[in-house]
Amino acid sequence: MPAPLSKTAATAWARLMRAQQGSIAGVEETLRRAGFPALVWYDVLLELERPPGDGLRQRDIQRHTLLKRYNVSRIVERLETDGLIVRTPCEDDARGAVIRITKKGRELRRAMWPVYAAAIKESFARHYSEEEMATLAELLGPIAK
Repeated sequence: MPAPLSKTAATAWARLMRAQQGSIAGVEETLRRAGFPALVWYDVLLELERPPGDGLRQRDIQRHTLLKRYNVSRIVERLETDGLIVRTPCEDDARGAVIRITKKGRELRRAMWPVYAAAIKESFARHYSEEEMATLAELLGPIAK
């Protein structure tokens, strides 16, 4: 039988979850007040900017962003409707599509970044020194896959 969960581990877990939820909510509210779409749009557009212009399959977006399949489908449809991405048929799979970011999508993602960065600073970074953030990043490394 495995050892019981320590009180310290349970407390750390609860604080990590509360911190994550509170920080995301703060970032979302900041983006909303600035007139931008949800944070998930930024995440998808950022992932589409990373490859060297080849685009991504929908399943790759799901894997890179940790979104649920149905959420990716919905977001991709909305991004396409707004002209932020384009879908083109996949050469090696007739049923699939490659999703690429458009110039408009790049512009939106870049416009969102200063607001997003300020929200990260306000909800997270201002509470810690650079050394503390480096330690935190190292501590979270093994579980942040």
